[in-house]
Amino acid sequence: MKIGEHQFSYEIDERFFNEFEYSLVKTGKIKVDLTLNKLETMLILEFVGKGNIFLSCDRCVSDFPIEVNIKERQIVKFTGDENLEDNTDDIVLLGKNEHELDVAPLIYEYINLGVPYFNRCDEPGKTEWCDKDMLDKLEKLSNQLPEEKEEQKSEADPRWEALKKINNT
Repeated sequence: MKIGEHQFSYEIDERFFNEFEYSLVKTGKIKVDLTLNKLETMLILEFVGKGNIFLSCDRCVSDFPIEVNIKERQIVKFTGDENLEDNTDDIVLLGKNEHELDVAPLIYEYINLGVPYFNRCDEPGKTEWCDKDMLDKLEKLSNQLPEEKEEQKSEADPRWEALKKINNT
């Protein structure tokens, strides 16, 4: 590759996510543009991506889309083979004899950085993505729990009642 700026474009879909075991994201469509600026002693990689990924809602368990915007920069330095263990998050080191750089793990990492901690549909039960039936079942089950606790209290062991009487005297 000649010194200077080079452009690459990638279409990310479920085939990409299937390559990563235990991926948080299973499907989506993202277009990632990579600008690679090659200098004498380093590469400067600029990633810009936009698209949607599908996540499972923590509340209703249905899949819903989340917009992803990526804008990241990675520096790759050319070095001798003796310093290859010095990789950091900011700088990746390549040996003089290496001629390829796999950017797939970098793109995967940048997409996963866009995944929120809590995955929830925007408006429960009101969007096309939300599973209203699941929310109704959860509501029904959560309403039954306090009743079960009251039943357990009414079926209390009679020995406790005898102990309470001793304490009150």
